[in-house]
Order: sequence, then C-alpha cells, then structure tokens
Amino acid sequence: MPGRFRVVDSVVREGRFNIALDQAMIELHQAGRIPDTFRFMRFPPTALVGRHQALSQEVDVPYCRAHGVGIVRRITGGGAIYLDEGQLGWGLVFHRRALGAATLPELARDICLAVAAGLRRLGVDARYRPRNDIEVDGRKISGTGGFFDGETLIYQGTVLVDMDPAAMVAALRVPRAKLEKRQLDSAAQRVVTLRELLGPTTPALPAIQQALLEGFAERFDVEWGVESLSAEEEECAWKHYREEIGTEAFVTGIDDPAHDADFASGTHACPGGTITSYLRLEGPGRKRIGQVLITGDFFVAPPRVVLDLEAALRGAYLEDVPAVIEQFFGERPLSALTVTPADFQASLDRAVAAAAGPP
Repeated sequence: MPGRFRVVDSVVREGRFNIALDQAMIELHQAGRIPDTFRFMRFPPTALVGRHQALSQEVDVPYCRAHGVGIVRRITGGGAIYLDEGQLGWGLVFHRRALGAATLPELARDICLAVAAGLRRLGVDARYRPRNDIEVDGRKISGTGGFFDGETLIYQGTVLVDMDPAAMVAALRVPRAKLEKRQLDSAAQRVVTLRELLGPTTPALPAIQQALLEGFAERFDVEWGVESLSAEEEECAWKHYREEIGTEAFVTGIDDPAHDADFASGTHACPGGTITSYLRLEGPGRKRIGQVLITGDFFVAPPRVVLDLEAALRGAYLEDVPAVIEQFFGERPLSALTVTPADFQASLDRAVAAAAGPP
C-alpha cells in the first residue's frame, strides 16, 4: 500500500522564520502531531550558512547588512548558499522508514535521484552527483542535505530556477581553493539555473513543483495530499524563532575564530566535507585544551553531536585527545554523509600540531 505524504507550500517567508519552521516540524513530527510532509518554501534575498560554519568566513556580513540581504543559520549542516525568490526550496520531514532506506547516505542518494528524475521531466539532463548534489553538465542546479533526529529525518534542497549570480558572489565569501579545485574563475560558473537552460520556456513554479512530486512518485511508492500549515506549526515556529533561531546569538554564535591569535587551527578535507578545528590551550606548558571549536560544511546527525564533542574535549590534555575522541564516538554512533570519527581526529591532530608549534 502506498505511503502518504502531506504537501504544503509555505510560499515566501522571512529566512529565519523558515528555519524555525523546520525545527517546529521536526518537533511536531516526533510528537505524532503532523504526518510525513513534503514542504515547498521560498526566501527573500538571504545568505544561509550551515549549522557548523564560521559566519564571517562564509558570508560578507557588511555587504549583506548594507543591501538588505538576510543572514540566517540553518539547523542542518553543509555549506553557505544564497537564496532569493527565484529559487525553489523543498524539504521533507518524515519517519526514517517511510521511504524504505535505512541509512542517511542511502536516503540522500535515493532522494537526489528522485529530484533529478523530476527535473528531467522539465527537459534538462539533471543527474545525481554524490554526495548530495544534482548537476546538469557538471554545474549544480540543486544542493541538498539533512539529518536524523531520532526516528525523524529532515532532508532539504533547492532548485535554482532563476538567480542573479552577481548577488550570490557579493553576499558569499567563496573560498578561492574551492573554485580552483574545480578550475572555475568564479562561483557563478559552478551553478546553473533552469532559466539559463530553458530560456523563455522555463515553467512556472507550480509546474516545477508538480514535476518534483512526480519524480518522487516515480522512485518511491507514495501518494500526495495537498494541505496547509497548521496553526500549531506556525505557533511552534514562532516560539523557536523568538527563543533561538531568530536571534543574533544563534546566527553569530560561530563567527570568525581564524582571526583570533589565541586559536591554533587544523583543517582536514574529506569526501564528506571540510572540517576545521580551532584550539586554545591553557595551563602549565600549554598542554591542556581550554577552548575548542569545530567548524565546516559537513553533515552529522544529530547536529548536537558536534557541540557535545567540543564539550568532551575541553580540559583534555593534548596527549589524551585520541582516547577522548575514541571513547566519545564509541558511545555515540555517528550518522553522516561520509564523515567519520577519523576525519574529526585528523582535523584535531593538525590543530594540536599547530598549537604545539615547531619541535
């Protein structure tokens, strides 16, 4: 018997409220208050950073504030993106068994394949590129990501329908190394929109939404029922907005440790993303960790695991760091898109080496 998903369109909403609504839907789904849901969403001009990213390294904050571009932090991992009304956001909140796969990488692959199938219905040759992108001729048209929170999975992405590349480049600080890695002169060359591909025949948003739903129905045995957001969802979202997600403290909580001379850093790049660890040492001989901050565009589930790892490392002696990490992940299984405990260890090892200085 086909599974049933509710479909809601929350239209254009302020960026931080959109993220607060994500948190509300997770909470209410876990409580059995809402069914498995597919949500369409849009944003006004917004620079959106991943849950673990250092804000000022990823976003040109002065530019955004001077030009009315919202600055928002997601509750999911991944890299910084620029959104505006010309892009269509989509997201699923559902039970981990609703679509038949067991692990986050398997679900990410299957969801991306469904989105690619939907986009091909519009006449573009969209293909899944591991770990979590959909591309047309090597250029990204949709990025995705998500995480488990208990038995509930939130998984989201965007479709680049139309966009001003100059606005994206101005709002974001795209690392030169990332561009050179792909032999690109600018971030604008990395992405492509439906408007660029299809020109005047670009479908209207309802047709794009329908194509995506058909792509999911093609890959999964599901049925759709169109509904509106409930008053309970709106109320719960505003609560999360006021108490955390809409606050400056949440958005700027991870800012720019690279410019703090007291921190030593170590960066490790792996298939699942880039992890940078910052350490501030204390005590006699500076052999003990006083502060630690772990940043990057990786996905882990739940996101809280990074905060817990930082807490576990505070006060540890440098020589004990490997044992602390081993014990930490031994007690907390890690669900991630190809990021492993060894990747965190490698980043921290490099930060420890930098903190120790020349032999």
